[in-house]
Amino acid sequence: MLKGKTLFLIIVIMSLLMVVGCNGTSDGKENETEQEEESSNQGTSESTEKEEVEGPRFTNATVHDPSVIRVDDTFYVFGSHLAAAKSTDLMNWQQIATSVSETNPLIENVFEELAETFEWAQTDTLWAPDVTQLEDGRFYMYYNACEGTAPRSALGVAVADNIEGPYEDLGIFLKSGMWGEPSEDGPIYDPRIHPNVVDPHTFFDEDGELWMVYGSYSGGIYILQMDRETGFPLPNQGYGKRLMGGNHSRIEGAYILYSPETNYYYMYLSFGGLDANGAYNMRVVRSENPDGPYYDAEGNAMIDVKSDPDLPLFDDESIEPYGVKLMGNFEFIKDGGDGPSRRTGYVSPGHNSAYFDEETGKNYLIFHTRFPRRGELHEIRVHQMFMNSEGWPVVTPHRYAGEVIEAVSKSEIVGDYQFINHGKDISAEIKNSVPIQLNDNNTITGEVTGQWALVGDYEVELSIDGVIYNGVFLTQWDESTRSYVMTFSALSNEGVAVWGSME
Repeated sequence: MLKGKTLFLIIVIMSLLMVVGCNGTSDGKENETEQEEESSNQGTSESTEKEEVEGPRFTNATVHDPSVIRVDDTFYVFGSHLAAAKSTDLMNWQQIATSVSETNPLIENVFEELAETFEWAQTDTLWAPDVTQLEDGRFYMYYNACEGTAPRSALGVAVADNIEGPYEDLGIFLKSGMWGEPSEDGPIYDPRIHPNVVDPHTFFDEDGELWMVYGSYSGGIYILQMDRETGFPLPNQGYGKRLMGGNHSRIEGAYILYSPETNYYYMYLSFGGLDANGAYNMRVVRSENPDGPYYDAEGNAMIDVKSDPDLPLFDDESIEPYGVKLMGNFEFIKDGGDGPSRRTGYVSPGHNSAYFDEETGKNYLIFHTRFPRRGELHEIRVHQMFMNSEGWPVVTPHRYAGEVIEAVSKSEIVGDYQFINHGKDISAEIKNSVPIQLNDNNTITGEVTGQWALVGDYEVELSIDGVIYNGVFLTQWDESTRSYVMTFSALSNEGVAVWGSME
């Protein structure tokens, strides 16, 4: 018989290997349900009272991990805890459902309908789903549940004739967290190399083939080829093909979208943890094929990106240099005149989906975010994206308000800006804006210095400290000042995003 201390040490070591939360924590998503009805319609500014300026209106809703699908003229987002909302303009959202309960209209009698899922995952809630429409015209919801402190999860599919439900279960097709038992791949389940079967996203490639990308922390991000008629995986794939991650690296929420503009598949990801102190941030990589290999702007192969097994669990230092970082914690701080400063910003924005409108050519980034000084309250946000001259998406600094990109003149650009550099770090620190000037002689002065140039009708090229950034100029609505302002968004070849918003 083992001595007491020896037995205790073995238990501790095994616990560390098993403590792999779905999205890294048991408190973030588990506590979201309490906030599903706390959505605010007031934006995030702290401006003083001023004369009302005519501008766009917003109605906010609360859906964590929003996955988008468009049906006719309506956009729907589905998220964790069986929450959902819809909008016809991506600005005003109507809440459809808020929490896992017997009265949720998406899945009637959900605890009975998905009893096997809840039993396996040892939980009473659901995590980030995805809904897609297959060739039969029906809607397929890829649902999942996770224990929360370990990657014991189940992933299945339910079907409905109507996008708003009710969905009927077709069954589980993947499980994880089977300690000491054979995994879907055959060998004994190992959380360092096998995936946590959550966060699915199904998509069609340019040839009409159906795929599903999924995974969170644990063994990384995986992809499966699916049967486009049944909605289930094609046989004999096990967990599928690993794309990136492993050794419990904090990478999750993969979403893949093909761009006909560049002929690349873009895989959007969230690095870090989802809660207000978790340093969630959105990144993107790309590939010529739906199942990879994927690379970042520096040419790094994502298959090699994983945490160092010799470092503590959830090691961020090993992964933060990789991927093109689109957005992390930030806050624009603008002069309030005689009153307090006007502020707008996000905390832990992430777990996004994306949408390309074939009719208008617009690209959208749809995600949830928390806010400075507002705790764990979160809301849906939509920002427009544009492909820069290097074929990478740049995200606009302010939320989408119906703006259309158009030619700008030098006189519209010259002026005082608040500037944000998102860097590449995974940090809970909020990056506050700093003042700069874009001058008539094409110099940049202020807290950062360099050169700027208008290229073509609306593209921008910045040279700051010897680094070149490429992106776009765009007039946007600034909620904090209630005015239309000139903005710019640009990326470097190192995968760093910079933003500017005119004072």
